[in-house]
Amino acid sequence: MWKQLLPGLRFTLLLTVLTGLAYPGLVTGLCQVLFPRQANGSLLSKDGRVVGSRLIGQNFTRSEYFQPRPSAAGSDGYDAAASSGSNLGPTSRKLADRVKASVEKFRKDNPDFTGAIPADLVTASGSGLDPHLSPVAAEAQVARVAQARHVNPEQVRQLLTQFTEGRDLGFLGEPRVNVLLLNMALDARYPVRDRHV
Repeated sequence: MWKQLLPGLRFTLLLTVLTGLAYPGLVTGLCQVLFPRQANGSLLSKDGRVVGSRLIGQNFTRSEYFQPRPSAAGSDGYDAAASSGSNLGPTSRKLADRVKASVEKFRKDNPDFTGAIPADLVTASGSGLDPHLSPVAAEAQVARVAQARHVNPEQVRQLLTQFTEGRDLGFLGEPRVNVLLLNMALDARYPVRDRHV
């Protein structure tokens, strides 16, 4: 019996060492050497303190910030440990009510915007953690952000243009704006002086 079991056990042990220890260790080591920033989560710091990751969306609620897509990740949204979409279908009453509430909130927060509200401002992404907005969705918030920061909307629009990323390799995906990077740039260039914390 051992004559038949030992080769299988040896093979299992060998594959466990190769695929469970050696390969992950090699890939982790290579990534730390070749792509250290990405391997460590693409973290962004301000004044020596980590404020987020360029890969994970987070909530911004103050009027002086561009606000991200809604999130269904976790009970309060934007929970990286609970990444998921809402899984609500197009006929879901709960989804319709949530979108309607998002539309009403957007209209209340952005009274100067009169156009059609871009879908990514009222619908969550599949992961619930998308760090990007479409340029159109960011443009819809320019007037509010400029007013809250007491600057000309054209100044905010120029910064928005500067932080608009093109398609990957020129043809993959859509143009997009990383909300955290844009908000960090706003704080650096046009800080809010009368903020009450």
